[in-house]
Amino acid sequence: MTILVTGGAGFIGSNFVLDWLAQSDEPVVNLDALTYAGNLQNLAALQGDARHIFVHGDIGDRALLESLLAEHRPRAVLHFAAESHVDRSIHGPAAFIKTNIEGTFTLLEAARGYWNALQGDDRAAFRFHHVSTDEVYGSLAPDAPAFTETHPYEPNSPYSASKAASDHLVRAWHHTYGLPVLTTNCSNNYGPYHFPEKLIPLMIVNALAGKPLPIYGDGMQVRDWLYVGDHCSAIRTVLARGRVGEVYNIGGWNEMPNRDIVHAVCALLDELRPSAEGPYARLITHVKDRPGHDRRYAIDARKIERELGWRPAETFASGIRKTVLWYLDHAEWVANVQSGGYRDWLATNYTAR
Repeated sequence: MTILVTGGAGFIGSNFVLDWLAQSDEPVVNLDALTYAGNLQNLAALQGDARHIFVHGDIGDRALLESLLAEHRPRAVLHFAAESHVDRSIHGPAAFIKTNIEGTFTLLEAARGYWNALQGDDRAAFRFHHVSTDEVYGSLAPDAPAFTETHPYEPNSPYSASKAASDHLVRAWHHTYGLPVLTTNCSNNYGPYHFPEKLIPLMIVNALAGKPLPIYGDGMQVRDWLYVGDHCSAIRTVLARGRVGEVYNIGGWNEMPNRDIVHAVCALLDELRPSAEGPYARLITHVKDRPGHDRRYAIDARKIERELGWRPAETFASGIRKTVLWYLDHAEWVANVQSGGYRDWLATNYTAR
């Protein structure tokens, strides 16, 4: 048996591949286009491991997909590959339409053709697992109930709109063609191998370099925070026991405003790597907010607990400590991902603020 993972060199995908092979000897075919956030260094621990078959390619390449499916005959496709950064989607939405919508369509069609040719138990066991986000649900008022799986879709950014479209495609391919799909919508992930354009790794990297810690607006945008290792265990649980055609929200039960997250990171760095210049919170700088910035996301993860018995193992306190320690212990990885392209992006996104 084998699984096919798309986007398995990115942040969540690489954590999932590492977690999967730590739990199982079932091989992984890992397809990744290695765009700016895909990094084979994330998978260095698997070098020479016959269970990990890496393929450099694009989910938009139908011929490549069909050839991989025919050769490796996976029992499941786990679809992580996506453009995922809201700010980048504001500056350049075309890449999000191409990857998240057109790429998902191409992958669905290749998977449908493959599944239709399967027979008996192989056909019955096959799953297409689509990994999505809570951002498709839009923004919540401060006192509104958390997102359930039946919350209306109200995406507010090019990124979330493209992910909402991909969710709808997956649903339609199940209802129209019978493709056995599973969809998971997760809250904000954090943890090892997180590309430092997102809030938590950007704060860690900038603080250690003595650079400003930019917080959008008043910093009171609320998110639910999910440690990436917990996300991986939830995906394994849904793949193993989830009901075909169902959606499962995955959250960390950790609603916190961005401002508090930054102060928590600063406090941990003060403890673990104190600066001679003084507390890291001195570097906090409030900058102009992003256009259309959603104020609050919150995940109601009771369905996955009720039906499948899954709950996160990490609290925010335990998860953020593991994360900061990982970045302190992996300075070489951090240095290697901070390429000229990354520096150009920071200038594009933050200089004018």
